[in-house]
Amino acid sequence: MNQLTQNSRQSLSPLRWVPSLYFAMGLPFVVLNMVSAVLFKDLGISDAQIAFWTSLIMWPWTIKFLWSPFLEIFRTKKFFVVTTQLLSGILFGLAALSLHLPSFFAVTIAVFAVVAFSGATHDIAADGVYMSELTTQDQAKYIGWQGAFYNLAKLVATGGLVWFAGFLYEGFSAVGAATFDAYVRSWTVVLAIFCGLLVLLGVYHVRALPAGGGAAERHSLRDGLSGLKEVVGAFFQKKHIWYYLGFIILYRLGEGFVMKIVPLFLKADTASGGLGLTNQQIGLYYGTFGAGAFLLGSLLAGYYIAHRGLRRTLFTLCCIFNLPFGVYALLAWFQPSSMWLVGGGIVVEYFGYGFGFVGLTLFMMQQVAPGRHQMAHYAFASGIMNLSVMLTGMASGFLSDLMSYRIFFLAVMLATIPAFVITRLVPFTYDDKPNDK
Repeated sequence: MNQLTQNSRQSLSPLRWVPSLYFAMGLPFVVLNMVSAVLFKDLGISDAQIAFWTSLIMWPWTIKFLWSPFLEIFRTKKFFVVTTQLLSGILFGLAALSLHLPSFFAVTIAVFAVVAFSGATHDIAADGVYMSELTTQDQAKYIGWQGAFYNLAKLVATGGLVWFAGFLYEGFSAVGAATFDAYVRSWTVVLAIFCGLLVLLGVYHVRALPAGGGAAERHSLRDGLSGLKEVVGAFFQKKHIWYYLGFIILYRLGEGFVMKIVPLFLKADTASGGLGLTNQQIGLYYGTFGAGAFLLGSLLAGYYIAHRGLRRTLFTLCCIFNLPFGVYALLAWFQPSSMWLVGGGIVVEYFGYGFGFVGLTLFMMQQVAPGRHQMAHYAFASGIMNLSVMLTGMASGFLSDLMSYRIFFLAVMLATIPAFVITRLVPFTYDDKPNDK
């Protein structure tokens, strides 16, 4: 198996598959976590319901470690990557059709819940391929590409395709469609595009993706359950593990609160404390201002970490990641109408997000995951990370309704303080080796 992995490293350039793999990973998560909020807002669902249900269906990303050992004993990691990409694409096609049903909200949420399971399974296998195929040095080298294209999916979805939904809405409205019907038709087309993108990516990865190692020797359900027990036990025996869990939860705490509320805040009318933007404006700001800032931040962070090492850069990454959330507090208090002020705020926030997020990802890969159950332990760690985001997201709609957008975003800034403290003190189990050593 080691010879097979070495051969695949030599024959397949990481740039052939890392960007497309993590773009495919980002699409389901972003659609369910962010784009769905705009979709349901257009279709008349309340903020509290949107924040609660679109957060609740993210549960599979929290508990994905439960089935991660089974992916190590059946088939290759590539098999699960390709299968889940195709499955998620088909499910988005079903979600497009479900918008036309009388109980569209319940049915679409149910379909999205299955997409979440498929997407979480894809994440386990994709990260397994990344860690199996790349050396520690290459993981740091390409972490910027990974983060850039994962979040490029966010910008394509929340930027380009949300803009396109607004463009289609105006077109359908112009030919006499009622407001609700025009939104249903426009979002049907957009979900169909997500379907096509994931199916095409699945077909591409049949040839472009390395295997990521073969199946383990164990093949029975009992062996899988025994493996799960072993994985969980070994995880909690890791050095500094409870400190690491606190770090993982707190690093993204502020982001968890704002993730669901930002698109709702941008769309809400000014009388309600929002900015009163249309879908096209939101798409324009994310797809132009945000896209360039985010990609630049992600790529610079990857090379910055590779050059100096994670230990020396982690606190800086945390600061750059969390401080820009204050942008939304400023936007909520001053409610600017200038596209340059709003776009400039999004540039600051997205550059910081792109630059800082890769630090947490690499920390989990290099400090939490190493060992016999590397893929499963990374899935466990990232699942705990998503638990924090999910729970804060579920509560965020009720809190923003209770506090108003102005007070809510100020409270989020207070919630970032523990992240700075724990990042400053977090110990390292393994030495990282920057390229200049």
